[in-house]
Parts: sequence; structure tokens; C-alpha cells
Amino acid sequence: MHKIDRRILKSRQAIQSTFLQMLVKEGFDKITVKNITEKANISRKTFYLHYIDKYDLLGKVVDDHLVKLREICDQKQDKGIIEGSILWFSYFEQHKSFFAELFKSKGASSFRKKLLAFTMGEINKKLNEESNPLIDRHIFLKFLGTATMGVLESYVLEEVDSDIEAVATQVVQLYKKHI
Repeated sequence: MHKIDRRILKSRQAIQSTFLQMLVKEGFDKITVKNITEKANISRKTFYLHYIDKYDLLGKVVDDHLVKLREICDQKQDKGIIEGSILWFSYFEQHKSFFAELFKSKGASSFRKKLLAFTMGEINKKLNEESNPLIDRHIFLKFLGTATMGVLESYVLEEVDSDIEAVATQVVQLYKKHI
């Protein structure tokens, strides 16, 4: 494995941290590459060496979060389903301002698609092969994945007035009724 040049890491870190600060303060839809480069004190050329545009940057940041969520899902294997779900929801709690801005954004639809695909993949691992043959598996996964994301979005946007343990426990109970 080759080592990445420190200057490259420093530039990416400056771009991403500036982007995240702007995301929380201004929202994704108002961010421009010009604003990012000015606030990060880098040239536009430097930005474009690392990212195609703000959507590419968002995609990379979301991918980093999905890697961390994958690690949590792997850790959940050793825990009970409720405890594991609390861990999962806790990650969103820790990064609430980031996810809240993405859920509010009209331009961040790639985030929703990636998160839905990730969620459906995790649910698919939990389904047994003898599930109801009258129900199309993909439709069922879409149903449960979309429902999970709806609850998650409501939690992150503070539309649900419950603590994290209660939300995670209720989601697990709903899963158990349908799986």
C-alpha cells in the first residue's frame, strides 16, 4: 500500500472540513465550489484535483460515513438486535447536524439513494431465505428500508420526541413483526 502525500491529505482535509462547516451553517443547496475554495483558502484548481464538483465531494463524505456504518454493523453481530440498533442510531445522533442538513437538502438525493441501498442490504442479511413466497423480496426490502429511513430522518430532524433507545427498540419490534 503506497503512502498518500501529506499535502494531498492536508488539502482534502481542508476541503472536507470547510464543506462540513458550510453544510451545517448554510445547507448543501447554497454551497458553491467558489465558496468552499475561498473559505478553505485553496485554489479552485486544487479543489478540482480532488473532486469533480460539490456532489462528488458530498459523495465521498457520505461514502466515508457508510464505511463507518459498515464497521458498526459488523460490531452489531456480537450484540443483541436492540443493543445493535441503538449503536446504529447512536451514530446518527453523533452526526445529527450533518445528516439533518442532508435530509433537508433538495440537491442531496444521491445521499438518500446510497443510504437506502445500504439499509436494504443490511436488512437483506437479516431476512431468512424462507420468507413469504407471495411477497417480492425486493419490494419487501424497499418497504422496510424506506420505513427505516423515514424513522431515521424524523429522529434526526427532531420530529420524533423519543430518546434513541426507545426509537431503536420500536424499530426492532416493527421489524420482528414483519420479518
